[in-house]
Amino acid sequence: MIYVDTSVMVAAIIPEQASERVRGWLEKQSADDLSVSDWTVTEFSSALSIKMRSGRLAIDDRNTVLEAFSRIVEESFERFRVERADFTAAARFAERHDLGLRAGDALHVAIAIANGTRLATLDKTLAKAATAAGVNCILLK
Repeated sequence: MIYVDTSVMVAAIIPEQASERVRGWLEKQSADDLSVSDWTVTEFSSALSIKMRSGRLAIDDRNTVLEAFSRIVEESFERFRVERADFTAAARFAERHDLGLRAGDALHVAIAIANGTRLATLDKTLAKAATAAGVNCILLK
């Protein structure tokens, strides 16, 4: 199972520099092998709001993107619930200054570990920290 972080999901749906590479990688994966979490859904919405505030995404496009994201997640991804233990584990990872993780990325690492999955990301810092924490990481660079 591969847990796909938000950076990958955003690039898969919204045109970005890594979009072609991410879409090609996703097309090669089995839908039975892909997962996201409740946190990914929250963070995806936040990413869209940031793009809107910066003028890189119009409101009509936002609605279309959210519909596409919801459909893709429903049809092709297993969705992990975020448990209290995940937040506790994320706090431990965030406390480790050597990992350099922000809270949201620490939560992705905790979810990957709790569910025994690999982690796919575009974020080099997250990939390095996840690997140091014991997660088999796929950096889509």
